[in-house]
Amino acid sequence: MQTLTFELISEFIEVNQLLKLSGLCDSGGAGKNLVASGAVSVDGKKELRKTAKIRAGQTVSIGDVRISVTAGNGDGA
Repeated sequence: MQTLTFELISEFIEVNQLLKLSGLCDSGGAGKNLVASGAVSVDGKKELRKTAKIRAGQTVSIGDVRISVTAGNGDGA
């Protein structure tokens, strides 16, 4: 399984945008379609809410890819 780390610089990110920014799909719309298809899990549970808020400490999985969301320092560095 491939594990990616995404550093969050705000309070949360919508799951469809996380998929886009992690390079797992080409657009937020494509991310919404992936979520709607039932292919995305958050913390081991299927996620069907296309704009679910993902916060630091959560893990998003799709296929054999896992995205670990961590808290950033917020200074843009």
